[in-house]
Amino acid sequence: MAYPPQSPAGAPTPGGEGQSRRSFLRTSAVFASGLAALAASLAPLRHLEDYTSLELFMQKYYKELTPEEMAKVLQRIEREVERQYGVRPHVRDLKPMNGVEFAYAHNLTRCIGCRKCVHACVAENNQSRTPEIQYIRVLRMPHGTLDVDKSEHHYDPKLVPEKGYFYMPVQCQQCKNPPCVKVCPVHATWQETDGITVIDYDWCIGCRYCEAACPYWARRFNWTKPSIPKDRLNPDMAYLGNRPRRQGVMEKCHFCIQRTRAGRYPACLEVCPTGARKFGNVLDPNSEVAYILRTKRVFIQLKEDLGTSPRFFYYFDV
Repeated sequence: MAYPPQSPAGAPTPGGEGQSRRSFLRTSAVFASGLAALAASLAPLRHLEDYTSLELFMQKYYKELTPEEMAKVLQRIEREVERQYGVRPHVRDLKPMNGVEFAYAHNLTRCIGCRKCVHACVAENNQSRTPEIQYIRVLRMPHGTLDVDKSEHHYDPKLVPEKGYFYMPVQCQQCKNPPCVKVCPVHATWQETDGITVIDYDWCIGCRYCEAACPYWARRFNWTKPSIPKDRLNPDMAYLGNRPRRQGVMEKCHFCIQRTRAGRYPACLEVCPTGARKFGNVLDPNSEVAYILRTKRVFIQLKEDLGTSPRFFYYFDV
């Protein structure tokens, strides 16, 4: 993806292609009035919150941060989390590994629609509990069709699986050609070399263009201040992953980046009672996911006619 040319000071070059986050905001009257208010508030800086707000406002774009600057950003986030939740977290900036492209394969024959993956995802990724934000949506599908328009999301049987149905969990498909990235006016979302499309919550302005562009209903917006019980906060965090998000930003599945880039499986896979979920490096011919794509009959890439090229594959045991 092309980014606007930068001046030595980091400001966008006049006439450069695209917009930076600051240039986008600078064009609005709201930003002009907010800047005046900020200038008036700089002198006292009596409280830690003032320092934190100033650090956040002055933070450079993620891809421009030096390791030293990123270390300071991570320290700021740790202070914020500790102040809000009383828990000192461990926040890392985990980079993609060379020679790795992550992919998911889901066995629709084995999935029983229990939704344990949904709740494990919420717990692992510090999603808001009230209201609860869920990255995974499990669809109940009638036998004989793959038409998601005939599916049901809100089902509540006494027991699963139910006769006459199969189940299709839908989350971020980590597309090779992600439409959400193309529409972001401030480059707050982008695709990394390992195939994971990420969001920088500090850079997101909450315009929701990405939510409208995603054909998989995969993006979530924080309409209210997120609520997470202090005793249920996961302290093992990543900057582009599961650190707590503020109100008014987009979020979504990121393949549990704090786990997968550290050599672990996603939380949704580990909790699946039937082994329906498979995950790994598709570039490694010896990986389980590569074996499945090579030997199984993959029936569907969801909405593959749109040209998004999902890295999330569905198959049946046939």
